[in-house]
Amino acid sequence: MTRSCKAYIAGVYEHPTRKATDKTLTQLHAEVAIGALKDAGLTMKDVDGYFCDSTVPGLGGLVMAEYLGLDLSYIDTTETGGSSYLVHVGHAMRAIAEGKCNVALITLAGRPRAEGLTSLPARDTGNDAPERGFELSYGPAVTNLYAMAAMRHMYEFGTTSEQLAWIKVAASHHAQHNEHAMLRDVVTVEDVVNSPLIADPLHRLDCCVISDGGGALVVVSPEIAKTLGDRNVKILGQGEAVKHLNGGKIDLTYTGAVKSGPSAFSEANLKPSDMDYASIYDSFTITVLETIEDLGFCEKGQGGKFVSDGNLISGVGKLPFNTDGGGLCNNHPSNRGGMTKVIEAVRQLRGEAHPAVQVPNCELALAHGTGGQISQRHGSATLILGRNDA
Repeated sequence: MTRSCKAYIAGVYEHPTRKATDKTLTQLHAEVAIGALKDAGLTMKDVDGYFCDSTVPGLGGLVMAEYLGLDLSYIDTTETGGSSYLVHVGHAMRAIAEGKCNVALITLAGRPRAEGLTSLPARDTGNDAPERGFELSYGPAVTNLYAMAAMRHMYEFGTTSEQLAWIKVAASHHAQHNEHAMLRDVVTVEDVVNSPLIADPLHRLDCCVISDGGGALVVVSPEIAKTLGDRNVKILGQGEAVKHLNGGKIDLTYTGAVKSGPSAFSEANLKPSDMDYASIYDSFTITVLETIEDLGFCEKGQGGKFVSDGNLISGVGKLPFNTDGGGLCNNHPSNRGGMTKVIEAVRQLRGEAHPAVQVPNCELALAHGTGGQISQRHGSATLILGRNDA
């Protein structure tokens, strides 16, 4: 069966740097843009749509359009944190379908390591943020906000630290083959649960790395894709959702993926069991576990059993995930991991992942991004992608 689609991902690029002390933020955006366009076989002159989030300095998309010399008919600067780039892919697909543009460029870049960030404190969203007076006085930090979700999941469903640790173990098995990964040593469940406790029940090895770098995507119309060879990846479905505190009536055991996932699967006319590979945002191990449940790969509360015993390891388990090592081992540019999730899914569908982790005959893949904090307000976005001949 050959599936139709409204747009293709024709180019991807992940910046190899993990600490960019010698580059400006704007320079990183430009370098990933050049890399993705080269991968697609296109140039800046071909781009008529540009998408970015708030990691671009100054007036955002306007600044980058000028810096890159783009002649645009469409621009989108939607900001949903680490899920922004999966939202951008969906918006680009629809803009292309409506004839607003034909070649859409999406970029992300950041340099928190170069700027001295070593941990993730409370995110100050500015003096005008409406939640400021209600939340900051309690001292929320990123890790303890995710720890609350993990603790609640353990209370409701009996999930254990050892089960969460299997997610890190799988990521480390994949990262050993990635020459750019920050953490390449294979770890065991015991290594994870015996690492220092950061915020109960999360240990240091339950947490993602902090890195510089970035990435870019090029989304094109079917007509343009026909001129670019057979490495294009089909965009078969996309869903996006926002979950918030709901006036204090919040359930910490699920994420916005309960809405974005079904929306994406419905558009693609596919189901979770059809997926050969999954890229899932992994700011913390609990982020992966809740998202796997919410996307329908297993029943709610059964995520701990699902991820255990190597079930996420390529070539071993039933759902190979994050074969580049993900945010837990590879990189997490600008503290936003959605971009690299799409890039690794595209590599898998092209058959261009590292041979040691390449999923045989990978035809259909899912990529999922999360932005914000899962125990507060956050954005979720899901992509269903298919190989060029899917």
